[in-house]
Amino acid sequence: MSSLAAVPAQSRTAEVVAHKFGGTSVASAERYRHVAGLLLQRQETTQVAVVSAMKGVTDALIELANLAARGDVQWRQAWQALRERHHLAATELLGEQSADLLAWLDGRFDKLAGLLEALAVIGGLPEEVLERVQGLGEVFSAQLLGGYFNQLGHDCAVLDAREVLVVAHGELGVSVDWQRSAANLAAWRQANPQSRVVVTGFVARDGQGRITTLGRNGSDYSGAIFAALFEAAELHIWTDVDGVLSADPRVVPEAVTLDTLSYDEACELAYFGAKVVHPQTMSPAIARQMPIVIRNTFNPTHPGTRIVAQSQPSGPIKGLTLSEGLAVLNLEGSGLIGVPGTAERVFAALRHAQVSVVMISQGSSEHSICCVVKAADAERGRQALLQSFAHELGNGQVHRVQLTNGVSVLAAVGDGMAGQPGVAARLFQALGQAQVNILAIAQGSSERNISVAVASVDAQRALRAAHAGFWLSEQAFAIGVIGPGNVGAALIEQLLAARQGLRQRANLDLRLLAVGSRQQQLLAGAALGEDWREQLASQSQGLDLEAFASHLWASNLPHTLIIDCSGSSQVADHYAAWLAAGIHVITPNKQAGAGPQARYAAIAAAARASGARFRYEATVGAGLPVITTLRDLVDTGDTLRSIEGIFSGTLAWLFNKYDGSVPFSQLVSQARGMGYTEPDPRDDLSGVDVARKLVILAREAGLTLELDDVQVESLVPASLRDAQVEQFMARLQEVDAVFAQRHAQAAADGKVLRYVARLLPGQGATVGLEALPASHGFAHLRLTDNVVQFTTARYCDNPLVVQGPGAGPEVTAAGVFADVLRVAAGEGVRL
Repeated sequence: MSSLAAVPAQSRTAEVVAHKFGGTSVASAERYRHVAGLLLQRQETTQVAVVSAMKGVTDALIELANLAARGDVQWRQAWQALRERHHLAATELLGEQSADLLAWLDGRFDKLAGLLEALAVIGGLPEEVLERVQGLGEVFSAQLLGGYFNQLGHDCAVLDAREVLVVAHGELGVSVDWQRSAANLAAWRQANPQSRVVVTGFVARDGQGRITTLGRNGSDYSGAIFAALFEAAELHIWTDVDGVLSADPRVVPEAVTLDTLSYDEACELAYFGAKVVHPQTMSPAIARQMPIVIRNTFNPTHPGTRIVAQSQPSGPIKGLTLSEGLAVLNLEGSGLIGVPGTAERVFAALRHAQVSVVMISQGSSEHSICCVVKAADAERGRQALLQSFAHELGNGQVHRVQLTNGVSVLAAVGDGMAGQPGVAARLFQALGQAQVNILAIAQGSSERNISVAVASVDAQRALRAAHAGFWLSEQAFAIGVIGPGNVGAALIEQLLAARQGLRQRANLDLRLLAVGSRQQQLLAGAALGEDWREQLASQSQGLDLEAFASHLWASNLPHTLIIDCSGSSQVADHYAAWLAAGIHVITPNKQAGAGPQARYAAIAAAARASGARFRYEATVGAGLPVITTLRDLVDTGDTLRSIEGIFSGTLAWLFNKYDGSVPFSQLVSQARGMGYTEPDPRDDLSGVDVARKLVILAREAGLTLELDDVQVESLVPASLRDAQVEQFMARLQEVDAVFAQRHAQAAADGKVLRYVARLLPGQGATVGLEALPASHGFAHLRLTDNVVQFTTARYCDNPLVVQGPGAGPEVTAAGVFADVLRVAAGEGVRL
């Protein structure tokens, strides 16, 4: 066989363009009309259109042959259905002028029927017969398109590739006899000089003149072959997508169409299974430096993807692809170290077992060598290695031959990777943040491809995470909100309102996929919108925390986040398990931070071990940066001497407003009506909520403090602690006299009442109602303001004060939302 370079060179102009149309592009008479119209709009002096069989026809022909060979009489009905399908297409295309084409089709189908009858008699299916039968769809298809052009008055020649193309089959696939094929084409063109030519794809003849095909991936290859033989300036491959995508859109819906690819990039992507032109197809184009353009028949105005010798890098990575259905074979043993020829023996054993190696990896220690192979070949490969290294296994030089099934390979491809530091780090960081473990790694010296083997159960999440990690798509978070009450509902509305802006400004995609309350649970397949309340209300099943978390994790988005806006200790019991699984947790729920020390320690340990983030800024001070400030003080080595403050926006409002003119019970009713209190105001008046906040701050400062260690003064009399909420509200006036007396005494002393929390390391923690001098800083708060005063070694003469609104659903929700953005920033989002 001679090389393509031996084809006589002719002057090549942009006026000669070859087009290849796949089966979806010519699936019906309507699609043939569309293809013809598309081609007629193009101003090309010579136009070569290589066509596939109508969608599904090749498979139908193969099934026909198999049915006949098995003696199954149903082949006749299948043959008739296939004949009628082509009859219908011809009639719809050519109308009254279809008689000649119908007669031609009938002749071919009659010959096919005779062949099938012969197969039924002999009871077998020779390979040569199968080759002849399975290529007929392209022959029919070319006649349909060519006949339609001629019927429209556009002179068109139909080239049966079997008259021109000569190929041979070898170990490396199909090779073309370029000199014979070019000579055959030149002779054919002498008799058929038309400027528009329709060519049958897929079919050819071998050197002995026998009919053959180019294999199941050969249809596009035939397009490239005839583009080279016709000396075309470009090859346009028309399919059902806009071009080559940065990832599989079934896994990454945000995948983008690539403007350009180099031949090398396209080959790398195709090798690992991306929906891109087959490497074999590119070989004629590469030899002649001929551009290939991947176009969408259904969207012809889209420019598609241009594959050329050198493309302009738009970043280190052009695309990512996932190859599934693989396994890892690992040969391990101390006897391998420094022994020449080990890799050769491994590959020789696999070659003899007919096992193709997808990827290899070996560390510099030479202690082990692993190969990624197809799962279907894995056991055969393992047995081959066991046999080849039986002696070494027997004497202990080789410890084991290990097979790991359920493996996929993720490949990151791009010419821009070469010489670019940090590319591998970005890939590994993205996978690590998505809780994806890497089984094996491989990178060639060309630095054009980094391949990693991962467990198949993590494969889709790995692809999404890597795609987002290289900014090929948005950083996507699967979000679930538990407790859609006042704060939870306000948070959801804030998320929905900000979602579009965050996408545009920060490439951040916050997808609300689940909402759960005690009564209802909504698990959505797509991001929830403004009607989330109606959707939630329509659900009848209550909250199932296991199903809730599993649903979010199953989305396979790069990041998963649960926001707990409930006040439930039972929900907090799940935090450690969620964090250990790599799910971020954000909450204004004080149960975790102020609950049992053992649970708090388990939550912190799970977060440290997994890298998932636990954020709870809104548990103290709503939207105020209280915990962040304290954390900065501690992390920079400051020494805490005291924490003092007013931590309850509800109690702050009550005592800012209480001047004796309005009974205390009436003020509580007003606060409840404005949403400042919990549904049960005793949760605020008991002081326990304030005590919990003090415990949270103490633990944040590194102190060990339990809720029972805090001395709490409750403002709820013992007689009302067990009453129903409405009964409590009706009887609250019973305490008015007590508060009036305490207020009068404080006023007489020139003081004001304030509910104050204090923590003195080594001395204890207290929460209670105090009379403070009117000049005290806590005496001049506005309405629901919280104030936290940190006295430290650095801030001793003039304490550090954080002050601002500390109550209200909107403010608290904003604090939670800020934590969401902090988690996103920690995961690489550029805010």
